[in-house]
Amino acid sequence: MVEISIRKRPLTGIEASASTQKFFKKTARGKVVKVVRERYLRSDISCGSSSCQKCKESHLSAISSKQSNSPTVLLSQKGLANSVVRGNHYLILDTNVFLHQIDLIENPSFTDIIVLQTVLDEVRHRSLPLYNRLKALISDPDRRFWVFYNDFSSETAVLRQTDESPNDRNDRAIRTAVEWYRSHLTLSTGPTSSTRSNLDVVLISDDADNVRKAKEANLRAYNVREYVNGMSNADQLLDLLSARSVGGDSELGGDRRSLLYPEHLPTAQVQAGLKSGVLISGFFNANAYNYLEGTVRTSAFDKPVLLVGREAMNRAVDGDVVAVTILPKEEWKAAADEVIEADSALKNDDAEASDDEGENSGDVDREEARLARKEARDAELAAKSRTSEPQPTGKVVGIVRRNWRSYVAHVDVSSVHDASSLGPQSLFATPVDRKIPRIRIRTRQASNLIGQKILVALDAWRPTSRYPDGHFVRALGATESKEAEQESLLLEHDVPYRPFSKAILDCLPVEGDDWKVPPKDFSNPAWRDRIDMRSEMICSIDPPGCQDIDDALHAKQLPNGNIEAGVHIADVSYFVKPDNPMDAEAASRGTTVYLVDKRIDMLPHLLGTNLCSLRPYVERLAFSAVWEMTPDADIVSVRFFKSVIASKAAFTYEEAQLRKDDKSKTDEITKSIRLLNSLAIKLKKKRMDAGALNLASPEVRIHLDSSESAAPIDVEQKEMRETNSLVEEFMLLANVSVAEKIYETFPMTAVLRRHQPPPKTNFETLQDILKKRKGMDLDVSSSGALAASLDLCVDPKEPAFNTLVRIMATRCMLSAEYFCSGSVARDTFGHYGLACGMYTHFTSPIRRYADVLAHRQLSAAINYAPLHPSLHSKDHVDDILNVVNKRHRSAQMASRASVEFYVGLAITEKNRSAGGGETVGKGEVKLREEAFVIRTFRNGIAVFVSKFGLEGLITFKEECEFDAEEYKVKVPSRVSGLSKDVELGIFDKCLVEIGVEKDKNTKRGKTKMALVLG
Repeated sequence: MVEISIRKRPLTGIEASASTQKFFKKTARGKVVKVVRERYLRSDISCGSSSCQKCKESHLSAISSKQSNSPTVLLSQKGLANSVVRGNHYLILDTNVFLHQIDLIENPSFTDIIVLQTVLDEVRHRSLPLYNRLKALISDPDRRFWVFYNDFSSETAVLRQTDESPNDRNDRAIRTAVEWYRSHLTLSTGPTSSTRSNLDVVLISDDADNVRKAKEANLRAYNVREYVNGMSNADQLLDLLSARSVGGDSELGGDRRSLLYPEHLPTAQVQAGLKSGVLISGFFNANAYNYLEGTVRTSAFDKPVLLVGREAMNRAVDGDVVAVTILPKEEWKAAADEVIEADSALKNDDAEASDDEGENSGDVDREEARLARKEARDAELAAKSRTSEPQPTGKVVGIVRRNWRSYVAHVDVSSVHDASSLGPQSLFATPVDRKIPRIRIRTRQASNLIGQKILVALDAWRPTSRYPDGHFVRALGATESKEAEQESLLLEHDVPYRPFSKAILDCLPVEGDDWKVPPKDFSNPAWRDRIDMRSEMICSIDPPGCQDIDDALHAKQLPNGNIEAGVHIADVSYFVKPDNPMDAEAASRGTTVYLVDKRIDMLPHLLGTNLCSLRPYVERLAFSAVWEMTPDADIVSVRFFKSVIASKAAFTYEEAQLRKDDKSKTDEITKSIRLLNSLAIKLKKKRMDAGALNLASPEVRIHLDSSESAAPIDVEQKEMRETNSLVEEFMLLANVSVAEKIYETFPMTAVLRRHQPPPKTNFETLQDILKKRKGMDLDVSSSGALAASLDLCVDPKEPAFNTLVRIMATRCMLSAEYFCSGSVARDTFGHYGLACGMYTHFTSPIRRYADVLAHRQLSAAINYAPLHPSLHSKDHVDDILNVVNKRHRSAQMASRASVEFYVGLAITEKNRSAGGGETVGKGEVKLREEAFVIRTFRNGIAVFVSKFGLEGLITFKEECEFDAEEYKVKVPSRVSGLSKDVELGIFDKCLVEIGVEKDKNTKRGKTKMALVLG
């Protein structure tokens, strides 16, 4: 045998030191382990410049090795030009620029940027959403972003020195890479090179110390504002600058004004306080009815912790995770009985004055102090008027995690000093979400932004400022235009709606719409181990206009007297393979979002509405669950298998109901529907007997004029038929059966869904209201007891009363959530609302990513295909489901917002058709509807109009006689403007006029209501 010897070049200098890294870390169980990481440095990492002759071979190799759907794009030959920089150049951006100025960098003006590996890793560590936005820029061929792996280059790798912080090491690594690029480009593109492009690099950083050190090393370095001032479209770009930028009008350092809020505790002190139990943490929830109040839910107390006054909320924004100190018990307060709206309370604030830090800062301090005292007085007066029981009360002392994002807003016209000015001015942007405070932005486009919906980003909230600072991102379009409204609600609820990229579309079958199930051949991958169900009487039952048909059903009588019932679900996992771009995008989107006039798909249209959709008369791949059941709906056995089906019909709920009820029809499809319905009735009875809840939510159907105009012509409540329940019962049965199977096979990583029992304290107010207002008892000792008592909450004179109580009970519940079976205790798996011990989502893989994961796990459980390694990882499943839970909540809120917008359009049209005006409460509005009172305040009532599924807040000019114990308010005629005094309590019916008024400051239409006499 020939002897083979391997020789390695000995490592020297930085290579020897940087090749191995050793450190110790403590595991979750407290064990200390030694970790050794090896890093190999290379000398052939290319610079990315298309003008560089030295790296030309490396560039050609990189281009040829890349796949066609992900081309390598080099930096341009000419580089960039800027009036403050001599000569053409490329940019190297510091980490802080990507972290704080990503809206600016996403502007198409920024191209030819070198992204260092050090920066990329730090951005990923600090913020995954920003990292994903940066990755999108890197993958965009038009932007020319080049990733340089400086930590793997023998020329630029640096080690962390003794007593050097990680941040200082990273800054030094960035400057080292800038220095290498400068010398490399001088040699390869300078006067002696063949291209003579004379390119340089410029470091952009908002870290003043890093810029100073770079200049001391004779490197070109600027802060972001300095560089942007030299760009040709500087006026437009300066509006995108974050308030954190160095040297700007909103510079955060050196603020000489007095403090309006307490300083937040340092991070280390907050963590120590949380660990010791001195502090508690939780999500901050702003009060939509009272801007001077908020709450934080925590496991330490049964009731949420109350925060009273802006100082106690201490610059927390809705959704932030905050650290709270609890006040002594004698200082605990109760929630206010009063509506305090920020729009009216703060309408005279001056954005320019609030931002003043110069010679007039003393006047500003006095004005700020006066307003702060007024707010404190308002909060104190509201506190004194509270009649309910005190609850734990605290104040925010630190921020654990900011959950800021971009917000849809309108410019407050009253804050614009000079609409004709082209110079920068501060103004207020009022977010659409009334839980978010007004945001002060600085812009040169004030005149263009009035009457527009705009996107703004939050940057910082200084303790010396009553308002957070932010910056303008972009205009969305004219207020109340359908296009701007639809885009704004997607942005407001963080719904991804970008078109599918080429890389994603390349994952689809090349045949496109012409793809068909191949002829039956078990050697073909499409037919492997599938059962041929094409001859079965399978049909689908869906809402009108449904195109993405996930599920179909069948039932037939068996010779032994039992019944075979089957649920057939689109086999999406055949087309969506793990670890490809389409799978990654589906995981990111999490769910399809249904708006009134459009659908934001989770999967490309080709799959959702064609290849995966179980349309009638065509063969489709499916994943089937088939039960043998007794006539009493007892399950004898269940089988799971991949199948090929050919649906015989696609019905709407109404069509299926009419077919079932038509005694003259005796065909096989009709028999199948009747069998399914008889089983569904018994399945539902079993669920209800087990304690399942029949809850309710305000659902309406919008009738549109046409698909082109999308103008609403009417609104009606959705009608629930027997066939709705038929489909629901079999989908629930399939989900329960699949949950049990995948948990049995994968007990640590099964993708399940749970609905935890709500704390009994959640129902205390509703119980008290029902007892005092209607003499009814609500038993919440178990889901079965709650279901039984809800059935008894009936008012013979008012059929809609029971539905209203169920809606209010639903709001006392916790939200259902996806979870990984190995991450929570076994006794918390149950689904409270459905009264089942285990549940998952399997039946809608076209529109829900959790169902795709369940399909993959079930496929492995029946030994059809091996499970992808990632689904064996509990941490990986947890991470995916966290995203899916977030997207699911966002989709629900976006759908509701879309319905509300179209209901508003329908109300406007109804008033216009009736010859009514716009001003509500003056007799101009002609649309009048009955409403239920659902909440009472000292100065207002909240009502629910069941016909439109719409809630409204009616406020009065002054406080009224309020009986908090009996949930009643007496409104004098001089306050209401009616001809007589009116007394209203919760559950009372009243007549309201409904209109849409345009806010004079924001130019935004807002649905308003006013009391009228019947």
